[in-house]
Amino acid sequence: MALIQRHTKSPVSPPKPVFTSPGQTKLRRHITSDASLLDLSRRPSEPYSLPSRPDGRMHFDPPENFSRSIQSLRSSPIPAKRAHPPPINRASKPTTPTTLAFALDSCKNGIKERISPFNSPPSSDESPNKSSISQRGFDTTKALPSQASYFPPPPVYRVNEAQREATSKHVSHKGNDTASPKEQVRFGSSQDSLDLPHQRPILPSRSNVRASPPRPRPGRSESGHSYPRVSSASKPPPRPSEASKQGPKPPEFLPPPKRTLIPSGQNEKSTVGRYRFTGSTTKTEIVPVQYANQQTGKLDTPVDYDVGTSTLKNSASEYPDASRINRRQPKSQCGVHRVWTEYDTKLFDLCGHYACSGGYITRAWDIRNSRMIMDVAHAEREVKVTAMVFKPGKTTDEEGVCVWLGNNYGEIQEIDLRSQQILEAKSNAHSMREIVKMYRHQNSIWSLDAEGKLHVWAAGDTGVPSLRLMPTVFRVARGHTCSIVVKNLLWLASGKEIRVYNPFAGDQGFNVTIQPLSQPMAGEITSGAVISKQLDKVYFGHSDGKISIYSTEDFTCFGTVNVSAYPIKCLAGAGVYLWAGYTTGLIYVYDTQQQPWRVVKEWHAHDGPVSSLAVDRSSLWKFGHLQLASLGADNAICFWDGLLEDDWIENDMQQHDVEYCTFNEIRLVTMTWNAGASTPSSLRHDEKGLGIFRDIIQAQSPPDIIVFSFQELVDLEDKKLTAKSFFKGSSKKKDPGEAEHMSHQYRAWRDFLVQLLDENMPASETYHLLHTASMVGLFSCVFVKGAVRSRVRNLGAAEVKRGLGGLHGNKGSIMVRFMLDDSSLCFTNCHLAAGQSQTVSRNNDITAILDSAVLPSESDRDVQIDSFTGGGDGSMIMDHEICVISGDLNYRIDTMGRDTVIKAINSRNLNKLLERDQLLVTRRRNPGFRLRSFHERDITFAPTYKYDVGTDRYDSSEKNRSPAWCDRLLYRGAGRIKQVDYRRHELRLSDHRPVSGTFLVRLKTIDQKQRAVVWEQCESRLKKMRQSLSKEIK
Repeated sequence: MALIQRHTKSPVSPPKPVFTSPGQTKLRRHITSDASLLDLSRRPSEPYSLPSRPDGRMHFDPPENFSRSIQSLRSSPIPAKRAHPPPINRASKPTTPTTLAFALDSCKNGIKERISPFNSPPSSDESPNKSSISQRGFDTTKALPSQASYFPPPPVYRVNEAQREATSKHVSHKGNDTASPKEQVRFGSSQDSLDLPHQRPILPSRSNVRASPPRPRPGRSESGHSYPRVSSASKPPPRPSEASKQGPKPPEFLPPPKRTLIPSGQNEKSTVGRYRFTGSTTKTEIVPVQYANQQTGKLDTPVDYDVGTSTLKNSASEYPDASRINRRQPKSQCGVHRVWTEYDTKLFDLCGHYACSGGYITRAWDIRNSRMIMDVAHAEREVKVTAMVFKPGKTTDEEGVCVWLGNNYGEIQEIDLRSQQILEAKSNAHSMREIVKMYRHQNSIWSLDAEGKLHVWAAGDTGVPSLRLMPTVFRVARGHTCSIVVKNLLWLASGKEIRVYNPFAGDQGFNVTIQPLSQPMAGEITSGAVISKQLDKVYFGHSDGKISIYSTEDFTCFGTVNVSAYPIKCLAGAGVYLWAGYTTGLIYVYDTQQQPWRVVKEWHAHDGPVSSLAVDRSSLWKFGHLQLASLGADNAICFWDGLLEDDWIENDMQQHDVEYCTFNEIRLVTMTWNAGASTPSSLRHDEKGLGIFRDIIQAQSPPDIIVFSFQELVDLEDKKLTAKSFFKGSSKKKDPGEAEHMSHQYRAWRDFLVQLLDENMPASETYHLLHTASMVGLFSCVFVKGAVRSRVRNLGAAEVKRGLGGLHGNKGSIMVRFMLDDSSLCFTNCHLAAGQSQTVSRNNDITAILDSAVLPSESDRDVQIDSFTGGGDGSMIMDHEICVISGDLNYRIDTMGRDTVIKAINSRNLNKLLERDQLLVTRRRNPGFRLRSFHERDITFAPTYKYDVGTDRYDSSEKNRSPAWCDRLLYRGAGRIKQVDYRRHELRLSDHRPVSGTFLVRLKTIDQKQRAVVWEQCESRLKKMRQSLSKEIK
């Protein structure tokens, strides 16, 4: 096999094998036999400098003076045929930066955030491993511990926190920030072309037929492209398509779009003008898009079910709506789910069938089978690949075959991953300056170094960029943090500032923004992204969890959105959504077309910070699926479905449920009460107390389901009983007296409730005790009408202990779930941590409860889609379509003294108190708070805690506790449930007042035959969506 070798005087030894197993050693021999010529570790030739003109522009002698220049360089050690200028004193060169931003959607930041209790906390620092690396197996998945019962402890994510480095210092934009483009000069013009233009077929052009009319895009050319059109004189002649040579492709997808060639040596005038800014600019708010109400079907009593309302109304400045979040991992449908890099790296890219990572080691994998196809360990440790990009191909078969690698010595190499050959190399591409970023823009490649030199490698006669051609050189601002190319414009961020450059606008229009853009109220810029269907906007992530949105037309700022309390590590646009990676290892997907933004998806992707996100838009043409990958600090590259097709099908089926479902409405009543160890015998001679229970069950209009939730049925202040419960809780032999006492309490309340329904409900309405559940002081009773009992199935229960770090059941929750017709319901009874200052503990409790997968899971995929929500399988509370949380949540009123609170209660100024309610404040301020996805009807009653027992007087003991709304009812189920009342009851047997609520619940029954018809229609709509999106991909 003929290999293209680089010009070097001394050979370089191939990297040492690192595989140990026999099969791996064989693969290593195959790789090193070809990779030995990939001299990626050789130090480049002696550097040279280029003379500068007084105006700061780079200057070369005219081509006709080359011979004279070569004669003057005879004494130089560089061969004359390379026409290199004489060497310069290396000591005078600037020091190569040690910190750089190396990927479009990844950068480092120095912001240290406090650990939040709502997501997986970071834990440890990461550092590059500079020692030899041992080869591990390529296990694509890790076994999860099996659950022996329904009650395992909640899962604990152990996340490694990457030490975030400080971003590059901001460099003044004066002087070198503004420069004119350098005149283009060809080196090696005497070299023969690889072939003739007419021998290179181009990509087939796209059809302009669209499935649905897209939104108008200002500033677009007639051809539909966002970049300037090339004159017909500069276009190559038509070439025959090579579609017949390509592999099998899904017939429903259109061919990839035809690229407009940007010939070398030609600078086009851009339609973008030159704008002046004073820095921070603001545009009108994004037009809000209202949520579409789900159809409710034909009901006896039409009801407007809650689809997004809550006690707190969202505003544009608040966090995105997470009420309809999906937790299912969107694993890729193009091949394997994960490959392991086996070394510390934060640089990677993917295209087609291949993924490649860089750093001190360069590796590549075939993602169809996770096989490593290239492994090059650099002999000299100071040589490091700092930027990479896949080279555009002339045809779809050549997409993702060759990759350009740039290193910290300014060298660029082009490698064919299939043959592992160096096709081209340019050792002095950036004159010993570290290459920090490489971009693929249409049929050209741009490279940027740490000193602010931007090289545009335009396509030559072959239709693809080549290192044999001389690039056009520009100077931009130094201090690169992140950057992105949108519509021929380079958006470059440095610290908090953004500058925009246009390499195709000529000398006078290169600096599009005279003054940098910035948002003073946002943190350092860490990443940038653009969504293919929203080319009029560009998104930038910040170190304080904010995302700023700028217009690509007039460069004004649409606004800034708070999305997280954690720093944003990387952004990517895929399909119609914006993806964001965080230091916690979580990936979020946002629908930015909604107002407020909506969290579409969230999942734990990596055991460490998400370093980078990359989108392979060519996968739509190759596989019929949009592929996206993430690189984490756990040294794993994970591949995801960029279109979220499973979620799309699930949502589309739910939107068309009226076509295959029939609906009926039921009434639900639920009550919560912290009984304070009171017994039913206390009500025996209390007619008023019995009347309150009669009022709760609403005998005049009997509900279909009644749920009673009690807390502290046993005295939790009894330290002896509590100690016995803790130390003997895991013992098989429990104290008979203790068990008898607790069981007697539960039985007494159960019998009282059964008798209450028997004596007070109409004779025609019979009720069945569906289930009881208990844990220390928690007790739940669920009753259903006789007519409903036969429709109940898949009954299950579970508990989550939260006392003493999850070991004791004095705090925690019990949950009961079942299927009614084809709808899933879950009722949770909670008792959270007590104490005025224990808000964080309460938040941790509810997070652990909602994130615990302790309920029986459903394995049938169709049932998961039809009866559960959020991509769940029924093992978690929020997997169910209808959820109700009740109990003593213990949230208090902050920043207000007891006397002030009582004065506000007496004057019925409840709004003043609700503004300081810990639950509502946390929902408003913390985007990771799990109860943000639940709703609560407006509170119109006085605080239910804490009273002197037997009186209407708030606590007058030595502790003098301040009143609070500790007892709450929360619910979720968009389009399926509506609360019609929310009230407290004056039962004085405890220091808490009972709270009850009435709900209207919408249930569905599925016609399986009609569902199959709708499913086929749904798949057809999915194919049309893919086709529509493929037209928009640039």
